[in-house]
Amino acid sequence: MSGDRELMSGGLDARAVYRAVRLAAGLLLIGLLFPRLVTLLVAIFATVLFAIPLAMTADYLERFKVPRVFGALAALVGGLAIVALLLFLLIPPFIDQTNEFVDTVPGVVDDLSADFADLTGNEPQQVGADVQSFFEGYTENPERLLGPLTSVGFSIVTILGALIFMAITAFYIAVRPQPLISGIQALFPPARREEALHVMERLRESWVGWMEGVLVDMIVSGVLLYIGLTLIGLDLAIFFAVFGALLVVIPYFGSVIGGIPPVLFAFTDSPEKALLALGVYIAVQQIEGNLIIPLVMAQRVKLHPALIAIGVVVVGQLFGLIGLFVAVPIISAAVILTDELWVKPNERIRGINTASALDLVKPDGVTEPGTAEGGLPPGDDGPSVESGRGLPVQ
Repeated sequence: MSGDRELMSGGLDARAVYRAVRLAAGLLLIGLLFPRLVTLLVAIFATVLFAIPLAMTADYLERFKVPRVFGALAALVGGLAIVALLLFLLIPPFIDQTNEFVDTVPGVVDDLSADFADLTGNEPQQVGADVQSFFEGYTENPERLLGPLTSVGFSIVTILGALIFMAITAFYIAVRPQPLISGIQALFPPARREEALHVMERLRESWVGWMEGVLVDMIVSGVLLYIGLTLIGLDLAIFFAVFGALLVVIPYFGSVIGGIPPVLFAFTDSPEKALLALGVYIAVQQIEGNLIIPLVMAQRVKLHPALIAIGVVVVGQLFGLIGLFVAVPIISAAVILTDELWVKPNERIRGINTASALDLVKPDGVTEPGTAEGGLPPGDDGPSVESGRGLPVQ
């Protein structure tokens, strides 16, 4: 008996070492290829994210006997119409106030430099001119904001073409997702295909929760910032509110970055107004940090706030500025894949129940008493393609 136990223990250790070697080899390969594939990976990721709401709309309209192609097309046209309306309402005043802000930068910097001349070491006028030149470099050449894309020589026209191509690809994914789902499942052994579908279901739920949260966060933060900045009499309220709303896509750090320009701008008027502007941003950040982010990240995306903060820094280093706007989906994908492909298999090898508490909690808070192997309730074969719990299908 002891010999059998030793053999079994040795077999388990050998399997763990084999998995560790495979993981190391895979990480090495990814590390070698990653720098050349950053832009492509971000584009594919964004396309999948774009396809999800189109597919959800197609699923919903399909209940009313609307063909998927028309449902996805209606979602695409409706989304573009909403974006066009927002651009029509916001872009003209936003551009005017952006240019106005850039024009006022020298005076703002001159005032600040005069107050803190010992920290700059330069003439205030020269500092203001340098800062204005820096901002004008981005307002006159917005492609500089696109990070990795410009490093491979993409122009604005090329980027617009890529966005159109991504929208068309997302449309076709939403219309016929089943071949892609089946193709991904085919990469796994037959016994593991239901688990692969379960992983895709977890990814989809996490990303949908993130998109819902970002939309709510943008609207709430933008409206509150505009109201607050208008009430304290700060000029360029639309510019600062839109700027701050866009940056909420970057959790925690975005709100800090978005609050620096308006506070400095208000300081040139008076220290009291700067304190009022700082108070507005702190109040909005508290609402975001204590209500929106915990509700979205903890309940839907299921990520710890500390993990999000660290992950945003890592994603920024790996993917650049563009990657920051999809940092949370990337982090959630990494966490889910690590859990499903590494943690749970290792626990299964050691005979540990592989289901986490989050997997076993139903919407009403009732916890399943037990699970079968693989983390599913007894008698449950996992989410099926036809059940509607997985990725949308035709």
